[in-house]
Amino acid sequence: MLSANFYEVREDDAGKRLDVFLAGEAEDYTRSHIQKLVGEGRALVNGVIARASYKVKQGDLVRLEIPEPEGMESKAEKIPLDIYYEDNDVIVLNKPRGMVVHPAAGNYSGTVVNALLYHCRDLSGINGVLRPGIVHRLDKDTSGLIMVAKNDAAHASLAQQLKDRRITRIYLALVHGKVKEASGVIDAPIGRDPKNRQKMAVVHKNSKNAITNYRVLSRYAGYTYLRLKLETGRTHQIRVHLSYIGHPVVGDLKYGPSRPHFNLAGQFLHAAVIGFKHPRSGAYLEFEAPLPDELEAILSGLTPE
Repeated sequence: MLSANFYEVREDDAGKRLDVFLAGEAEDYTRSHIQKLVGEGRALVNGVIARASYKVKQGDLVRLEIPEPEGMESKAEKIPLDIYYEDNDVIVLNKPRGMVVHPAAGNYSGTVVNALLYHCRDLSGINGVLRPGIVHRLDKDTSGLIMVAKNDAAHASLAQQLKDRRITRIYLALVHGKVKEASGVIDAPIGRDPKNRQKMAVVHKNSKNAITNYRVLSRYAGYTYLRLKLETGRTHQIRVHLSYIGHPVVGDLKYGPSRPHFNLAGQFLHAAVIGFKHPRSGAYLEFEAPLPDELEAILSGLTPE
């Protein structure tokens, strides 16, 4: 089984080597893995297999084929889901903290996908057998709303809306320190951290533009509670951007202080709102999920400024 990712070359990427371009686009994969795939003939430019050294041109359509691990497929598991909306095309659900979205190395069970396969068999196949229906993801320890496609047409529509920045995505986060401005915009490109390939960072080489809008909801002694709206959706975008401006998310051991706070497992980050045009009717749908009780309890225990 194969899954395939498609990327259109923008003006600012023209002239890059194919492997460099793909390393910046396919953020889930290391450059060495991408080079291996390209060497196996799994990168096609405008339908033709291309070498790693090929210099991409504006408007090129690049297809990167990702083979599924042999013998692996997601298994249905009876796991409860907090479903906010469902019809024949889409599901919107509230993912709990600590739950992985789809199977991957080290997490082949107990995921959102495993639960979805038990709940309904009709999920889109665009992302292959390990990620059926998954249009976008949340980190394991980020709670909140995600949308799932139940067929390929719905998947294509939602994915295009994401690409065109037409999906409403609003997050809530508690961060370290006092954010002085009442609101602002973090406009800083994100790519692989050259010093640690397991992390993302604000870098200007082999990166993609990333924009996060923020507004202060409350200030506490030593902390600030923020509402954040994404314009782009890069890997770990909010966590990287907030760390970049000196206000890492509470509990984020990867991009913030290396010790836990409030005995919290993972970061204080919640995907509170998601909105999109229904892929069949075109009607705009928007949903909101409250903070998990664990995070609400932390806020309640803080001292307001």
